[in-house]
Amino acid sequence: MTGVTGRHGARDIDDAARVRADYKGMTNMRGTADAGHRGARWRAPVALLFAVALLAGACGGNKSGTSTKANSGASTNFTTEPPSDKKPVYGGSVTYGIEADPGGSLCLPEGQLAIAGILTARMFYDTLTVPNSEGTVSPWLAQAVTHDDTYKTWTIKLRDGVVFSDGSKLDATVVKNNLDAYRGSYPARSPLLFRYVFSNVDTVTATDPLTVTVTTKVPWVDFDAFLWGSGRIGIMGQKQLDSKDCGTDVVGTGPYLYKEYIQGDHVTGTKNPNYWYKDPANNNKLPYLDSLTLKVVTEAAQRNNGLDSGDLDIMHTSDGSGILQLRSEAKAGKVNLLESDKFGEVSYALMNSASPPFDNLNARLAVAYGTDRQALIDKSQQGVNKIADGPFTKGNVGYLDDPGFPKYDIAKAKEYLAKYKAETGKDLEITISHTPDTGTTDLAKLVQEQAQAVGITVNLQPFEQAQLITNAVKGTFQVMLWRNHPGGDPDTQYVWWHSGSLVNFGHINDPQIDSLLDEGRSEPDPAKRQAIYENLNRRFASQVYNIWTWATLWDIGSSTKVHGIFGPKLPDGKSPTDGLATGHFLGALWKEK
Repeated sequence: MTGVTGRHGARDIDDAARVRADYKGMTNMRGTADAGHRGARWRAPVALLFAVALLAGACGGNKSGTSTKANSGASTNFTTEPPSDKKPVYGGSVTYGIEADPGGSLCLPEGQLAIAGILTARMFYDTLTVPNSEGTVSPWLAQAVTHDDTYKTWTIKLRDGVVFSDGSKLDATVVKNNLDAYRGSYPARSPLLFRYVFSNVDTVTATDPLTVTVTTKVPWVDFDAFLWGSGRIGIMGQKQLDSKDCGTDVVGTGPYLYKEYIQGDHVTGTKNPNYWYKDPANNNKLPYLDSLTLKVVTEAAQRNNGLDSGDLDIMHTSDGSGILQLRSEAKAGKVNLLESDKFGEVSYALMNSASPPFDNLNARLAVAYGTDRQALIDKSQQGVNKIADGPFTKGNVGYLDDPGFPKYDIAKAKEYLAKYKAETGKDLEITISHTPDTGTTDLAKLVQEQAQAVGITVNLQPFEQAQLITNAVKGTFQVMLWRNHPGGDPDTQYVWWHSGSLVNFGHINDPQIDSLLDEGRSEPDPAKRQAIYENLNRRFASQVYNIWTWATLWDIGSSTKVHGIFGPKLPDGKSPTDGLATGHFLGALWKEK
């Protein structure tokens, strides 16, 4: 699932889920209104595509002063790191500029967090697994996660000696209670979206003090990836699970202790002196910092300016202009820069395929052929992104260089426009819903100009984020500017496209897509899974349920005195993920004196 991003709070997502439940219950939402084998990246609903919103996360890199090209095929990337002879030091504080208010609610089973919220959660909580640079997941709070031959019984062996911030021990009982809370089987908690995500779970049992056994209804090949959940499936202490103030009674095992949250301004954590993980390179106890503050800076340009002025020590961005500025400053040695679109999201126009006019394939094809996606990239993103032809970015299971998605062709656009009129007796007129910020509005106008050039009448209708999501839930929209589907195992996208899903906001009702999603979930053979998701990619291209535009590119800029962004090796010896779309480990950050 991918949380709401952009300039707005993440709590709107949970509100949207509740609205959807009010309209159609928890199952069939039709007509109303989130990788190499075993890898995963899974994120909660919607992200407004054409908004210059940000997600950040990192791990990986290269030697100081060099530049690299992302494995996923991004524009030339300018990734720099400090010299390897730098030795971490303890103490000090870091201020991290984030794109939006984190939302304030850290009752994780009931909240859906955008990137700001994910980073906040990763300050205070750990997950059972984490993503690695190989595109799979590695054990984290879990010492091991294994399955039987059927992929229907999963065994989670926990690390011994890990304690929560209130001094209580991490054990099988509290982990079982957490998993039950996420799937809606723990009385004190009332999730909605996660209830659907974990609907394939049959039983969760604490089989000994440090072992949890999970059985599933059908084989679930990548269940261990869902234990990561893009940083959203954090394990809370028992006190927080049972608290009436679950969102503020923060009890986790993470590298920082909860200090304060000031809505719209910042969230601060202080050093957890009892944090369990040590940097395996030097056996240093983590974290290094005395405190970390996530500072809300909603405008991309202001984050860049804050880094330049020293008000911020580190910041993230996906804004084209901001990326070019960081690249220039990194070349000049003024900042360190991490850049990647690996395992990234896709930006697109989300169409409501259950209602006119986009319940008609000819209407969808007319818009697709009439959209000059490269021009949109050049004008709105300064040309820094690469065109995406499907929901899977390069390097992910299911990716194809050419799945058959329509290329820009005015003649074909007019051909399908004529077919639409012949079928319906109507001229094609559409309304684009978007947020009212300047960047998104300007982009919507570009889309409007292109569509009108081929004879499609386009109306623009701005909404604040909360109302926009409510409209998506209710199905009272035609097309929205959107961003979603971070990389990793494609099974993590099941909730966005399956016809019975609460967050199938495009209202796709395609038996072939449902069948492919079900097959992919239970197929253990990597080659067969690749073929399944390639066919899914082709199906999306032929039916044009969305107008794919570009693969989102993320940058993290930091002061040359700030290090440790990628974090240490994982307990199994693998490197942490080198994707930037789902946050990054914060416990290894350190700052030169």
